[in-house]
Amino acid sequence: MTKPRVLISDKMDPNAAKIFAERGCDVDVITDKTPDELAAMIGDYDGLAIRSSTKVTKQILDAATNLKVIGRAGIGVDNVDIPAASAKGVVVMNTPFGNSITTAEHAIALMFALARQLPEANAQTQAGLWPKNGFMGIEVTGKTLGLIGAGNIGSIVASRALGLRMKVVAFDPFLTAERAIEMGVEKADLDTLLAKADFITLHTPLTDQTRNILSRENLAKTKKGVRIINCARGGLIDEEALKEALDSGQVGGAALDVFATEPAKESPLFGTPNFICTPHLGASTNEAQVNVALQVAEQMADYLVNGGVTNALNMPSLSAEEAPKLKPYMTLAQKLGSLVGQLAHDNLDNIAIEVEGAAAELNIKPITAAVLSGFMRRFSDAVNMVNAPFLAKERGFDIREVRHDKAGAYHTLVRVTVNTAQGPRSVAGTLFANSEARLVEIFGISLEAELEGNMLYIVNEDAPGFIGRVGTTLGEAGLNIGTFHLGRRSAGGEAVLLLTMDAAIPETVLQQLGSLPGVKTVKALKF
Repeated sequence: MTKPRVLISDKMDPNAAKIFAERGCDVDVITDKTPDELAAMIGDYDGLAIRSSTKVTKQILDAATNLKVIGRAGIGVDNVDIPAASAKGVVVMNTPFGNSITTAEHAIALMFALARQLPEANAQTQAGLWPKNGFMGIEVTGKTLGLIGAGNIGSIVASRALGLRMKVVAFDPFLTAERAIEMGVEKADLDTLLAKADFITLHTPLTDQTRNILSRENLAKTKKGVRIINCARGGLIDEEALKEALDSGQVGGAALDVFATEPAKESPLFGTPNFICTPHLGASTNEAQVNVALQVAEQMADYLVNGGVTNALNMPSLSAEEAPKLKPYMTLAQKLGSLVGQLAHDNLDNIAIEVEGAAAELNIKPITAAVLSGFMRRFSDAVNMVNAPFLAKERGFDIREVRHDKAGAYHTLVRVTVNTAQGPRSVAGTLFANSEARLVEIFGISLEAELEGNMLYIVNEDAPGFIGRVGTTLGEAGLNIGTFHLGRRSAGGEAVLLLTMDAAIPETVLQQLGSLPGVKTVKALKF
C-alpha cells in the first residue's frame, strides 16, 4: 500500500516530521516557496501542513489534484480558502487547544500590565526619571473580570482569575448554567457584564455576531474606568471608538494583542495614554509552538492513515476509535444516499436521515455526511464526505437527523427519506454481522439486496410470467444476471425487481424492458 505523502510548507518544530514518518506517512519539508512554486508541486501530496505563512488559495487548491487534508498548526485559518477547500473535498484542520494556555496567560499578563501601568513605568525608569509617585495602580484581588467568550481559552482565563481571588462574570450564548457553575463564574447577558466588570477580556471568534461586539454604544455602557484586554481576534472592538473612550476616561486602559488590520503598521490607538499593545504574541511561546506542530502532525496522520477526523472545520469529527466502528455504517449510508439520488428525479429540497437501534448509539454526523456524499453524486461525480454537506447547503437543502433509541425489526437500521411530488419516499438498510451492508426496504416495499456494481431496478404490476419475460429479454441481449431480488406490496399489486448485472445495461435494452406489459419504471443503477 502506498504511503500518504505530506508536505510541510512552513517552518515548524522538526518533531512534526518525525511524527508523520512514525505514523506511516512520507513527509517532505520544503519551505519559503512562492505561490506559483507551491502550485507546481502540490499535486504530488495528500496532505499539506502549514502555519501562517503559506496562503492556501483557490489557485493552490485547483492544482492540488491529490490533496485530502490541510492542517494548520494554530487556531487561525485566515490563510486558507475554506469554501474552496470544502468544494474540492479537502478537510481543513486546526489545533485550537495547543496554544490555549499560552494565550490565556498572555491575557492575564496584559491585565496585570494595565493594573500596574508597567510599560510606562518601565520606560520612565529606564529614562532616569524614577517616577515612584507617578503611577498609582490598582489591585486585581476582589475586582470583577468580565469574560466575553467562555470556551477553551476563556475557561482557562477564568480559572486563573479565580485563583487571583477575582469575581468572574461570563457572557457566552453557548454557556450553559451547569457549565457556569462548574467553572465557578456568573453567567450574564452582555449589558450586565458591561455594567459590572472592572476588567473585560475577549475570547471569542470573529463572526458576523461578534464583529465590533465592543462597539461605541457598548463601550458607553461599561463601568467608568474599565480596563479592556483583547488577545482573541482583531475586529471584536471598534478601534476608533476605543480611542475616544480612552481619551474621555470612560475606558481606563486597554491592551490589545490583535488588530483589525495586521500587521498593524499604524493605528489611531498608537500613542494614546494607558494603551498597551503587542504584535499578536498570544501563541508565541516555545511550548505552544511545539504543541501545535505535534498536534497537527498527529491529527493529519490519523486522518490519512486511519480515517480519524479531529478539529476539522469543514467535516464532522470522527475519532480513530470511532472510525472502524462507523466505517460499515458509512458504507451503508453512502449507498442508501446514492440509491435515493438515482431514483428520485424531483427537484428535491430536503432529506431526512434516521437511525435506530445500535446505529442510534453512534455519532450520527459522519453517517449524515456519508448519505449526502452518495446522494449529491446526482449533481457531481467529484463528491466526498467533505464537500457533500457544503454542496447540499449551497443548494438550499433542509437536512434533518432523527434518532430512535428503540430497535425495530432489525437490531440496527439507517433510513433515508426524501419528499417528492408523489409524497415521501424512503429506503432503509441494515448491517449483517455488523459489517455487511444490506438494503431491506425500498419505497415501502420489503426487499433484501446488496447494492453493488451495475444493477437493474424495475417497478411493475405483479403478474404471472413477468420474471420470465425479463430474463428472456436480458438473455437475448447477452446480459447475465448476478443476483435476483424481488419484493411486492401485495399479490397482484406493485412489485419491485432489483437485479445485479455482470455488465452495464445498454439504453436499447432498457427501452425493451420498459415496453414489457405491466412495467412502470426501468432504471439502470451504478454503485
